[in-house]
Amino acid sequence: MNFLRGVMGGQSAGAQPSGAETIQKLCDRVASSTLLDDRRDAVRALKSLSKKYRLEVGFQAMEHLINVLQTDRSDSEIIGYALDTLFNIVSNDLEEEEQDDLEEENPQKQVDDLGRQFTEIFIKQQENVTLLLTFLEEFDFQVRWPGVKLLTSLLKQQGPQVQQIILVSPMGVSRLMDLLADSREVIRNDGVLLLQQLTKSNAAIQKIVAFENAFERLLDIVTDEGNSDGGIVVEDCLLLLQNLLKNNNSNQNFFKEGSYIQRMKPWFEVGDDNSGWSAQKVTNLHLMLQLVRVLVSPTNPPGATSSCQKTMFHCGLLQQLCTILMATGVPADILTETINTVSEVIRGCQINQDYFASVNAPSNPPRSAIVVLLMSMVNERQPFVLRCAVLYCFQCFLYKNQKGQGEIVSTLLPSTIDATGNSVSAGQLLCGGLFSTDSLSNWCAAVALAHALQDNATLKEQLLRVQLATSIGNPPVSLLQQCTNILSQGDKIDRRGSKVQTRVGLLMLLCTWLSDCPIAVTHFLHNSANIPFLTGQIAENLGEEEQLVQGLCALLLGICIYYNDNSLENCRKEKLKQLIEKRIGKENFIEKLGFISKHELYSRAAQKPQPSFSSADHMMFDHEFTKLVKELEGIITKAIYKSSEEDKQEEEVKKTLEQHDNIVTHYKKVIREQDQQLEELKQKVNTLKSQNEQLQTAVTQQMSQIQQHKDQYNLLKVQLGKDNQHHSSHSDMLQMNGIQPEEISKLRQEIEELKNKHEVLQGQLREKDSVIENMKSLQSETGTTGQSSQITAGLEHANELHRELEPLRIQIQSQSSDISKLQTEKQELLQQMNTASVPALGDSAAVIAAKNSELEGRLLQEIKELKSEVKALSEEKALLKQHLDSSNSTAAVLQDEKSKLQQDVAESKKEQDDLLVLLADQDQKIFALKNKLKELGQPVEDEDDIESGDQADEDEEEDGEEED
Repeated sequence: MNFLRGVMGGQSAGAQPSGAETIQKLCDRVASSTLLDDRRDAVRALKSLSKKYRLEVGFQAMEHLINVLQTDRSDSEIIGYALDTLFNIVSNDLEEEEQDDLEEENPQKQVDDLGRQFTEIFIKQQENVTLLLTFLEEFDFQVRWPGVKLLTSLLKQQGPQVQQIILVSPMGVSRLMDLLADSREVIRNDGVLLLQQLTKSNAAIQKIVAFENAFERLLDIVTDEGNSDGGIVVEDCLLLLQNLLKNNNSNQNFFKEGSYIQRMKPWFEVGDDNSGWSAQKVTNLHLMLQLVRVLVSPTNPPGATSSCQKTMFHCGLLQQLCTILMATGVPADILTETINTVSEVIRGCQINQDYFASVNAPSNPPRSAIVVLLMSMVNERQPFVLRCAVLYCFQCFLYKNQKGQGEIVSTLLPSTIDATGNSVSAGQLLCGGLFSTDSLSNWCAAVALAHALQDNATLKEQLLRVQLATSIGNPPVSLLQQCTNILSQGDKIDRRGSKVQTRVGLLMLLCTWLSDCPIAVTHFLHNSANIPFLTGQIAENLGEEEQLVQGLCALLLGICIYYNDNSLENCRKEKLKQLIEKRIGKENFIEKLGFISKHELYSRAAQKPQPSFSSADHMMFDHEFTKLVKELEGIITKAIYKSSEEDKQEEEVKKTLEQHDNIVTHYKKVIREQDQQLEELKQKVNTLKSQNEQLQTAVTQQMSQIQQHKDQYNLLKVQLGKDNQHHSSHSDMLQMNGIQPEEISKLRQEIEELKNKHEVLQGQLREKDSVIENMKSLQSETGTTGQSSQITAGLEHANELHRELEPLRIQIQSQSSDISKLQTEKQELLQQMNTASVPALGDSAAVIAAKNSELEGRLLQEIKELKSEVKALSEEKALLKQHLDSSNSTAAVLQDEKSKLQQDVAESKKEQDDLLVLLADQDQKIFALKNKLKELGQPVEDEDDIESGDQADEDEEEDGEEED
């Protein structure tokens, strides 16, 4: 308050006396007048004076204005005037003309401090902010719009304090979200600006706003306004979306799960004619690309980034970005940001990297997008920021992408180079940039090639095969030799740009190439000029610019020592360390090695993967290379101070560990193979079990069918008894009635035919009985071979089938005996008819003939029924025989497979027991060797111990399962 009074005093001396007096009178009218119209007029007058006499109005009228807001809420007009007056007092965003007038009259006023101080006075009472939130619920334009502007200004001046008040206010954020649904565009647009200020650097409010359906509403506004062709409203919505998503993993996940990424695809649909882009469209599209990068930033959690990357591929967003990348007429800054966006969308995502490798530029003949981008990177006429973006894109394409690394290196190998020269490959462009006279191209090509070799020992060895033709008539030299030649020439070659930059790039490439690759180290040491050059560079006392080169030379020499396999007699580890001690000194060597990590540019490059440099001269270090330096610096320091005896002991221990590792690896491989075999055998056992269950169900079905046949047979038996009674009644009738001799002869013939057929049926039954007996004997022979419990159960079911068939056969024989009895009764009847000499009295010849024909028909029908019953029984017996044959064959197959499985399981168990014994011995030896290493001061990692312990636990669990 004293500060305000001092400023006020300074202003009053120069201002017109009538202004301060008028403001005082107006304040008195607002405070004391009983008529609403008088108070309204006074507040309107204060509003008109608040811009010119901001300090006086703010100092004298703020308390009265707050009282008006509390007491005159029913009158929207006076509330609107009061809110406008408070906005003019608090806000620093004055119009230019008013600001010029203010500076002419009050040149010493500090406008920014005034707004901050008045804001602090207003929010000192939290009820004032809560009251202001209630006015935002009013639909009246005269109240709602000034309230939105006032709250926005308060947030600009004292953001964290106002945010906290709104956060603890009931439904505070929800009230503000309703502004986005207002049909009046002015309020809606200012509501977006208000939410921008509200969500700055406050994760709690960002989450509340996001879960109040902010994403849906903002994306609808962007779509309604025309996406990238929209006006400044689209820009404001995009800035608000960035506030909600940046560094907020919860909101990012909600954005992805809500399928809002798919709604971003139409933003990047550009036409064929890309000329004449407006400045607003460029701004909008730039913000849209930045919003995509927020979702896939390398600083996000890897799981969330990978999920967003896959979603962008599946919804077609990546394809749309690649279309912009290859389009013509796109502004340079949009093209640069698109390259950076595509880079982070494909970084570390195999499916996106594979798609990017397949993208072709619309040229004739078509060229790969990678080749087109590399042409821009090595072209010194391209803008610096564009070349940095292309390098970042190439690095992201190769990040964790061994397939892409192999494709790039393969373009350099002799077997894949296009002999016709019609097309330019990525490898040729990298070599061209590596050996050009532009230092920036040298550095970019060296870093790009280093990324093609990152963490890939196979490609490091293959790159040693690359041969380069330096000039006509001279033999080709290897790529490694050419790099060292250029490095040794140093300042002798006239280059454009920083001369140190070329050497730094080549040294980074060589360090990456030789690290963890003893074969490449041997090739490098084979050139006798390389070691003297490195020692000479390190030993010299050069300027600050050259200190970086000295540190990298020390790192390269340290790599040659640490990864040396001592295959060259003149360049063994011990000799190289003696050379360092004589010509450089160990302390001096370590000091030069420390120049790298102490450099300012090294610290900048280690912060984030994207190469962002203010100028080409600052382009010295690569992010991935800083990781390599951090890993190797301590290792090389220890290697330099080790004695020869320690080196020998370390080599012996390493060899022994390698041998043991090879043995353990071999046994692990054997155990894996046996595990696979056991899994296959378990699958076979499960298959056999399922087959056995199917057979058991089939036997159950057969038993039910046999029961049905029994029931049918009993019915037939009862029916046959009734038929016998019927035949006896017919015989009585025949005794009573005379039969003609012709009819009797016919009956005799038919009975003879029935006899013959019956004998044939009995023969067939005897044959089937013999087949069943053979099956029983076969069953008894197979039953003595010691089958499993499941197969024995199947055979018992088959025996039960035989036992069920036996009563059927007995019943068929009894039925045949009944038929024979019937035949004898018929013969007796015929004999009685032959002996009868007295014909029936009173019967005419016609009546006797009718009765005979009726009797003959009945006999024929009954005979046919008996034939059909015998035939049905024989068919059922044949079916039972087939089922029995299938059961016997399945039982035999199951027995053979079980015996094989038991034998295989016993053998594998015996082998595993032997392997466990061997592994236990190997573990004890490894443990003893590691103790020796620890005593020698060598750091030992316990990963193999942990892995072997886990493997032993897995073996014990598998043995427990097999015993169960």
